[in-house]
Amino acid sequence: MLTTPGVPPSDTVLVIGACGQLGVELTHALRQQYGASRVIAADVRPPQQAELREEGPFELLDVLDRPRLEAIIQQYRPRQIYHLAALLSATAEKNPQFGWRLNMEGLLNVLDAAVAYRVAQVYWPSSIAVFGPATPRHNTLQLTVMNPNTVYGISKLAGEQWCEWYHQKYGLDVRSLRYPGLIGYKSLPGGGTTDYAVDIYHQALASHSYECFLQEDTYLPMMYMPDALKATLDLMHAPADQITVRSSYNVSAMSFSPAEIAASIKRQIPDFSITYKPDSRQQIADSWPASIDDSQARQDWQWQPHYDLTQMTDDMLAHLQLAQSGVQHATLVH
Repeated sequence: MLTTPGVPPSDTVLVIGACGQLGVELTHALRQQYGASRVIAADVRPPQQAELREEGPFELLDVLDRPRLEAIIQQYRPRQIYHLAALLSATAEKNPQFGWRLNMEGLLNVLDAAVAYRVAQVYWPSSIAVFGPATPRHNTLQLTVMNPNTVYGISKLAGEQWCEWYHQKYGLDVRSLRYPGLIGYKSLPGGGTTDYAVDIYHQALASHSYECFLQEDTYLPMMYMPDALKATLDLMHAPADQITVRSSYNVSAMSFSPAEIAASIKRQIPDFSITYKPDSRQQIADSWPASIDDSQARQDWQWQPHYDLTQMTDDMLAHLQLAQSGVQHATLVH
């Protein structure tokens, strides 16, 4: 049974799953915005990133551990919870029962605790994985056929409906985005079908070659991490009366194929080469949209991306080269 403790929320923010690809960068962005001491990072494992360890508070948390989750919420009384912990698409297919349990039970634990302890806002990411093989693949609409055929997609679709239900039943201000593939330079891939678009940049610099697990003409919606952070914060800062979608918003920035990202890299690294060896992730990619209609987000809270493929490639390679030279310099100094 849900209770309503009498202590109101403070101005702190809790990020669950802070060590993941999105979590690392979102935690940093939130700390820049609200102050490092007010943003509590939490994850099931200790952070490897120095900035995550040193910038602000960190708590070990398995989101399936309900008493531990409630203890952290009681301690910090967060006004916002960003719940990012999940098992991603390719990884969840290898361990379906745990994927379902983590993705579903973890979300329900957070939603229940948010209602019980009067958390003002909850953010939970959904994914283009909610769509499926019967979904129209081009300019996929906000409301359309949704028949996901992966554990990850099934759990995300169910999660969207739970978020909408908690808003309708309890008035919980829960908000969500259906992320496309996310690409960033601060963390390595985490087990998703779109991970090739992160790994390809690392391999391009390391070996000037890449073996892709998708076919060369496989188009998927993608987004550069700065745009993903912008979309997330824009959504969370929008007035509640402008939020018309309480399941999850479509968001989009660009769509490209492995061949196109390879061509983009070759502008900077002329001897870069790519080969193709599709594996089981090809079937997942084939069931997802090739492009997304996000007109509802643009209308409701004026969503607008900044980066296209060329701008992203230039920025990714510049940052990875800088990080690489920094590591080499540190090794020489040592």
